[in-house]
Amino acid sequence: MKNKESVKKTLIKYAVITIGCLFYSFGVGVFLDPNNIASGGVTGIAIILSYLIGPSKWLNTGMLIIFINVPLMILGAVFFGRKFIISTIYSTVVSSLMIDLWQYVLKDALPLTDDLLIASVIGGVLFGLGIGIIFRMGSSTGGTDIVVKILRKKFRHVKTGMISMSIDMVIIAVSGIIFKNFELTCYTAVSIAMLTLMFDGVLYGGNSAKLVYIITDEEKANEMCEKILKELDIGATFVNGEGAYTGKSKKIIFCAIKNFLYPKLRDIVREVDPHAFTIVSSAKEIYGEGYKNHTDDDL
Repeated sequence: MKNKESVKKTLIKYAVITIGCLFYSFGVGVFLDPNNIASGGVTGIAIILSYLIGPSKWLNTGMLIIFINVPLMILGAVFFGRKFIISTIYSTVVSSLMIDLWQYVLKDALPLTDDLLIASVIGGVLFGLGIGIIFRMGSSTGGTDIVVKILRKKFRHVKTGMISMSIDMVIIAVSGIIFKNFELTCYTAVSIAMLTLMFDGVLYGGNSAKLVYIITDEEKANEMCEKILKELDIGATFVNGEGAYTGKSKKIIFCAIKNFLYPKLRDIVREVDPHAFTIVSSAKEIYGEGYKNHTDDDL
């Protein structure tokens, strides 16, 4: 039974990784590469090298990504182990082949758009969406993603997307020198900004929520908490308090709630005690039931 569950989880994991590869490769192969927008990471390096080499039967962008990744894969195996490197090899090979496949299938239609702003925005969004999905599955697309994960282990307070963007800025500078086109360099920066926003959104968005403190009278606190537990199906904690001015006993209901449920919570507070003092703040990461596990790797 355990083996069946393990196989099922593995199949789901690789199916989701494949979907991530689909988005990533479409963004690069259809929007960024045909317009010489160097994006970031090894993909950006490969686009620059592909431009320098010129038309080639074998040394195209997808194959260059695979070749550059070999030494970085070895580094990843040393730091993260066999499971990580197997899924990373899969992600890298599949996404690289998909990039070449899109360019072969759509060769008569490429570039799909000559508008560099559209290409940089759509390409960056699809790129970020794809690698965000792949990272959430505990994998990567190889290349500088491996370097980013290594740096993330050391600098845990810095978000993955920000580390990635810092590396990509160097690639932007190089692409500006190689392509000798300031306008193109600016659009490359736009694509990386979109990539970073989408990447961090996919990576951390599902774990973000609102942190809510509701200060109300004792007699209304139980009714309000009962409705929160029943209608929203979330946990809550009581904290005893006392009004500094009135000296009256107060109950503080403390809860973390997903963003999409927050309007319903406001309705409950408004219904039970429209005079309740409520403090709302953002919670970027939450660990516990319904959220991330304490044993999860830092992304």
